Amino acid sequence: MINPDAPQTGVRAVDRALDILLCFSRSETGLSLSEIAREVGLHKSTVHRLLTSMLSKGFVRKQPGTDKYVLGWTILELIHNVYHSDELTTAVLPVMTRLRDATSETVSLYIRSGTERIRIQAVESMEPVRNVATIGKTYPLYVGASGKVLLAYADAETLEQVLADPSIPADFSREDLLTQLENIRKDGYAISVQERDSGAAALAAPIFGRHRFVAALSVSGPVTRFTQSKMSEYIEVVRESAALITKLLSH
Repeated sequence: MINPDAPQTGVRAVDRALDILLCFSRSETGLSLSEIAREVGLHKSTVHRLLTSMLSKGFVRKQPGTDKYVLGWTILELIHNVYHSDELTTAVLPVMTRLRDATSETVSLYIRSGTERIRIQAVESMEPVRNVATIGKTYPLYVGASGKVLLAYADAETLEQVLADPSIPADFSREDLLTQLENIRKDGYAISVQERDSGAAALAAPIFGRHRFVAALSVSGPVTRFTQSKMSEYIEVVRESAALITKLLSH
């Protein structure tokens, strides 16, 4: 009989580590050591050894203030490379480029990672003064148009975690945020003005896959050029671009 707590070597250890990673595909809120052990059918001591190795390589990380593990930033780096190498990126980039040309502003694609958002693709404005889009950069969900779009379609547990975040400024209104999220779900877009970065404004719309919400499409620029009036003009073109990407993802 194989001892599940025997030292992990070779292909067997890799196979078990991959089983652990696959657990996170079924959970968006993180998993405890006990939950992972139960999911993969291994003793907690075995899972702990594997998680320690995966932590050191950045494939998983601990959620601050909890006993939960979530996917680490190394996974996001791999996702970034997927978006640059697969056929999906080839399909999405022309839509983003056309949107950049129509608005003259930077266009970004964001996904949610736990209680944060990450920019996974961007087409920058050609203007000399523009919003610089760094691929792989993470931001909070409770501020910014794209963050609020992602939060509007997140599960209840994620929303609770965001609202309970102790790093949120004391004067931040959680009641106003909840009202904004309701309006986003009703209107299909979000607007932000100097919420995250001073001097920047953004307009974002949701993107859906075949069965669920997957991303936020955002247009951003300096407030001196990307004014409230300009953003109002571009609401429909941004929503139409998001709908087109949704259609591409659904086939």
